[in-house]
Amino acid sequence: MSERIYSRIAGTGSYLPEKVLTNDDLAQFVDTSDEWITARTGIRERHVAAEGETTCDLAYQAAIRAMEAAGVTGADLDLIVVGTTTPDLIFPSTACLLQARLGASGCGAFDVNAACSGFIYALTVADQFIRAGTVRTVLVVGSETLTRMLDWGDRSTCVLFGDGAGAVVLKADRETGILSTHLHADGAKKELLWNPVGVSAGFKPGEKNAGVRVLMTGNEVFKHAVKALDSVVEETLEANGLDRHDIDWLIPHQANLRIIEATAKRLDMPMDRVVVTVDRHGNTSSGSVPLALDEAIRSGRVQRGQLLLLEAFGGGFTWGAVLLRY
Repeated sequence: MSERIYSRIAGTGSYLPEKVLTNDDLAQFVDTSDEWITARTGIRERHVAAEGETTCDLAYQAAIRAMEAAGVTGADLDLIVVGTTTPDLIFPSTACLLQARLGASGCGAFDVNAACSGFIYALTVADQFIRAGTVRTVLVVGSETLTRMLDWGDRSTCVLFGDGAGAVVLKADRETGILSTHLHADGAKKELLWNPVGVSAGFKPGEKNAGVRVLMTGNEVFKHAVKALDSVVEETLEANGLDRHDIDWLIPHQANLRIIEATAKRLDMPMDRVVVTVDRHGNTSSGSVPLALDEAIRSGRVQRGQLLLLEAFGGGFTWGAVLLRY
């Protein structure tokens, strides 16, 4: 029997645009307040991409930092997978645009769109390629410019999102790495959190921004998210024969502090073992998990050998988890 191959995180990186938009800034042009936003979401500020700064620009900055940490160059990459729901273009993919900037010509490159679960999905895909033995070094990125698709007059959505990117370099390893991945979706609930336009449906020629915007039924999304994340956490623990107390760190999607706290409570995990960035980043969609992961590693909180549980929930609905030994 052949020895199992794992996908080990060899390096991480992240990037946030320079511009910071606080809750007080938002209150200048929408009917809201710092108190209202913080009480309901835990968000105090978020970063906003500059004019002309694209999803690929953010992805590139995060990618080069992850590659430097891993000690690899573009020529070393066998595959690039980018999780995003806000690509620069319909085609070519953001991954292809990123590949050109990194000098990684010839390797496979594609995007994965699973909304806020995009990085979890992308990491799972990359892990499967490494497990199959077809590649050895993969760059996985979650990058978003969600603020480009917001209705800034809709306080139920515009206060939630920010821009940012995170990246990891995975390398094939015989000893440690990703232990299991778990993906789920429920397209029947799409209209609880969605963007109602696209290329082949809902597009209205001549309409400003083609009507692109985020629509969300917040209370329903909250209930479904908590239930789905509870379920996938239990599934992950059972699949690996683990107890919830075996987890060293929970690194969740940063959408809402109340959802994060509910998941931590389910795990009986104190909040000082949960990585929280939502207060400073807002919801960066597929960028949120790798951003939080990179921050936790670079701050020294997450150490080699520790057991990490990554999880996310997003529009689709999509949700999933990754358990890994860092």
